[in-house]
Amino acid sequence: MTPRSLLRLVLAGAVAAGGFAAATAPADASKAPKTVPVRLLALNDFHGNLEPPTGSSGRMVDETGATVEAGGAAYVATHMKALTDKNTIAVAQGDLIGASPLISAAYHDEPSVEFMGKLGLKVAAVGNHEFDEGYTELRRIMKGGCHPVDGCSPAGPWKGAQYDYVGANVLFKNPNEKTDALAALGAQQAQAKKLMSDWGVPALPPVSIKWMNGVPIGFIGLVTQTTPNIVTAEGIKDLKFVDEVKAANLASKLLKLVGVKAQVVLVHEGDQVTAGQSPDACSAVPGAGNRIATQVDPEIDVILSGHSHQAYLCKVKDPAGQDRVYSQGGSFGRVITQVDLNVNVRTRDIDRASVVADNHIVTRTVTPDPEISAFVKTWKDRVAPVANKAVGRITADIPNTAAPSGESPLGDLIADGQLAATKTGGNAQIALMNPGGVRASLTYAGSSAGEGDGVVTYGEAFTVQPFNNLMQVVTLTGAQLKTVLEQQFTGGPNAQPFTKILQPSANFTYTYSSGAAWGAKVSNMKIDGVAVTDTQTIRVAANNFLVGGGDAFLGFKDGTDLWSGPLDIDAFVDQLGRDNPIAPPATNRITVTP
Repeated sequence: MTPRSLLRLVLAGAVAAGGFAAATAPADASKAPKTVPVRLLALNDFHGNLEPPTGSSGRMVDETGATVEAGGAAYVATHMKALTDKNTIAVAQGDLIGASPLISAAYHDEPSVEFMGKLGLKVAAVGNHEFDEGYTELRRIMKGGCHPVDGCSPAGPWKGAQYDYVGANVLFKNPNEKTDALAALGAQQAQAKKLMSDWGVPALPPVSIKWMNGVPIGFIGLVTQTTPNIVTAEGIKDLKFVDEVKAANLASKLLKLVGVKAQVVLVHEGDQVTAGQSPDACSAVPGAGNRIATQVDPEIDVILSGHSHQAYLCKVKDPAGQDRVYSQGGSFGRVITQVDLNVNVRTRDIDRASVVADNHIVTRTVTPDPEISAFVKTWKDRVAPVANKAVGRITADIPNTAAPSGESPLGDLIADGQLAATKTGGNAQIALMNPGGVRASLTYAGSSAGEGDGVVTYGEAFTVQPFNNLMQVVTLTGAQLKTVLEQQFTGGPNAQPFTKILQPSANFTYTYSSGAAWGAKVSNMKIDGVAVTDTQTIRVAANNFLVGGGDAFLGFKDGTDLWSGPLDIDAFVDQLGRDNPIAPPATNRITVTP
């Protein structure tokens, strides 16, 4: 059995979502030069932004320190074509889909995946948002077929992604599923058998190998191990997300076992930065991304990251003390990361000294690609009747920017709509909304669609609430509700990474002390002005993401008497149409003390 056929067997046998995606075998390298060039062009966190993103989401600081307009599929395509040469492999670091504008989300992000195929993308790590609609839907996006509920899009039957999705640390929970695959390896393949036994059962292809200029390049996909805390639990109930470093090291060993020594990690995890820096600066503040970049196997040569929506270019030390590139390219199609490197033909390894990286801003001063412009317009026209429908009016901007208490006017408004939508049937008494689910502000000024000042369209409402989460209601005691509110803060057993203030409905007020110890921060809870006791029962409305323990609010999982109602976007749209025009709510539901 050859190394390549062994890898094919390991991945095709153990990976339920699809097998090893083989490339054409290399030509005879007897006359090859000592090294050959390879160029990587990388995108991350596109989030279905086929149209140019607006507001701060459509601006980037460039290499000169100037803030410029950036992003949009047609501009991405123009820049990609300008940067692409015969040595190029296009890759991505996850969240290409999910939390998307309506133009893409209305068709389950098929338009964005098709766009990535048109760009020539070859390999992408999965991000947490690839799991927004669950593992089964991700497999459909990968392999093809019409949506089981909504059917085929206007473009016809979905043919599947034209690139490989990889995720080495996404495993099935059931270990019995690996028995046949391991048995098929045979005793003579003991090393590979032991490796797979240590690994588990990958739910996605862990790696993808692409040949370029006669040498193989191995790409290892990773997604943040916090994914179960930030996606809806039901869709990933059969999966587990293991430590990124451990999975990367096992994948690296597998690649090395079959002779692939040029190795690149595509990881959907990253770090925050010092604001206002050049995209080419090493401005990343070491965190979860840096841990991965510095700890994965020295055989891995380049780390391309995502998730934190920042732009940086760093060189970090691997465990053997060698430099390797660690980078990220912002979000929403505003930055393309270019990595040029040379691979030694004899050793088939990357010459680290040859690696040069550059983050390119996707400016809008170039001519937009005409084919992609027409493609985007087609999808925009298809969704326009829904997107441009007026659903309400506002008197002023309603921002999602947090006040000192952590509330935002828009978060409070959404919570009010969720309470109204769940009173009948769910008997909800209060509602709580996660701040990360409020994806954009509502602006008073009319858009280019011509709806007029103060008019809110369905498309604008969807941009605010793009997840299609289900509204649910559970019963919590007063003591359990206090625990949930304590879980807003760092320092507790739920391991909240940073403070996340839930947005409360207007009839629910409380106080928190910023200086008190965890567990003693929250006090003075009142519903309709009446103090909450520890023993009373309360019907609490929230989306199914929160009810499933998302964002580390594990206290919701203690709720009983689950009731499910409308989608969150429908609750929001109904709220916008209920009181016209709507003024920004005052952020006075939470009182903060020292």
